[in-house]
Amino acid sequence: MDKAFVVLNCLVTRPLSLAEVVEATKIPRATCHRLLAALEHHGAVRRNNEGLYCLGPTLSGLGRGAAVQFPFLERAREVATELRDRTGESVQVFVAETDGRRCIVSLESPNGLRWIVPEGALFPLNRGSAGRALSGAKPSPQGWIESVEERVKGVASVSAPVVDAHGAVIAALSVSGPLERMSNSPGAKFGGLVVRGARTLSEFLSA
Repeated sequence: MDKAFVVLNCLVTRPLSLAEVVEATKIPRATCHRLLAALEHHGAVRRNNEGLYCLGPTLSGLGRGAAVQFPFLERAREVATELRDRTGESVQVFVAETDGRRCIVSLESPNGLRWIVPEGALFPLNRGSAGRALSGAKPSPQGWIESVEERVKGVASVSAPVVDAHGAVIAALSVSGPLERMSNSPGAKFGGLVVRGARTLSEFLSA
């Protein structure tokens, strides 16, 4: 099961060949091929027109079911949409998962030049403003955490933690985009809006 999820995680960003899946996962080729065949049988993986492996239709149904059973996801998407419309930049919501952070909501900027994060993508906790927000890093006095080219060159972001009624960090709300628009001080530019959005989600969790 663990290896199957490692394979699925590596397919979130783009379709891959068997050799690329082996390289990305470090799973032996024969084992990797068996896992892909089993996942394909259950519809969790499929082949595209080029014969590359990509995520399958079964996962869409599971995602819709999770959204129905996870009301926070729907509210997070509403808050993220409002934040995207107000900032004009890409907005994401992340939750901690094992030793990383999973993107559960991702809305693209309407600008031609934009930073795109696929929903379902898994990133490290130790880099990027959202990762640090989820790992308990101390925010600024205004409540936000910013990063400039910390994980990806040319990209800046500002995030704020979303907490439950007990003060535990449940998620991180983030605005990210090209450095030329976000500037070297993304917190000063969008931090207030991000903090207000995170506070709205925290109030939803505490209701």
